[in-house]
Amino acid sequence: MADSVKEKVHAFFSQYPKRSYAKGQILVFADEDPEHIFYMVEGRVRTYDISYRGDEIIVTIYKPPAFFPMSGLLTGAPNKYFYKTETPTEVHLVPPEDALKFVKDNPDVAFDLLSRLYSGVDGLLGRLVHLMSGSAKSRILYELLIECRRFGKKLADGSYQLDITEVDLAAHCGLSRETVSREIRQLKEKDLLEIGNKHIVVKDAVRLKQRADSEI
Repeated sequence: MADSVKEKVHAFFSQYPKRSYAKGQILVFADEDPEHIFYMVEGRVRTYDISYRGDEIIVTIYKPPAFFPMSGLLTGAPNKYFYKTETPTEVHLVPPEDALKFVKDNPDVAFDLLSRLYSGVDGLLGRLVHLMSGSAKSRILYELLIECRRFGKKLADGSYQLDITEVDLAAHCGLSRETVSREIRQLKEKDLLEIGNKHIVVKDAVRLKQRADSEI
């Protein structure tokens, strides 16, 4: 998001009431029309569906500054997904009609929203490619690379610290915890990862990408 757009978005949305949510709270349920548009200033929120086995299938993850859900507001389509906090999260609660008017009245904001939408679609298509490859390793490698790019904290030695657990990674990939643990152990043995209590360190993102590309 460009700085000028970011400042405009923040100035508008921050005038509305702020609310804090703990990790794991559901903001919107599937098949529920949202009462608010959420403008996130801190935290992470996942959008997901539930499989027939009861597993979470993650569609996308929001980070600040983001305002959501906008799909139903723009298209009139019913909401199909759950929105749940992945970390302690702070949002401003905005009436949907106000958010829609703001986007319509500000073409630069609408263009930025469209740009981020297409970026998200590219990410979904990448997930689809790795899903169709049939390899659990491929899916895990791709998710780790997404985490590096979007949420990772780059350390002085060039590695990336990801504030994510194996349980979270399993949900992101749509795989079992046991499968993820097995693949992570192999990557650790190849000196590509370090595993902490509540984080994963990607020691060499370039090598990790080369390995992901070879799995397709």
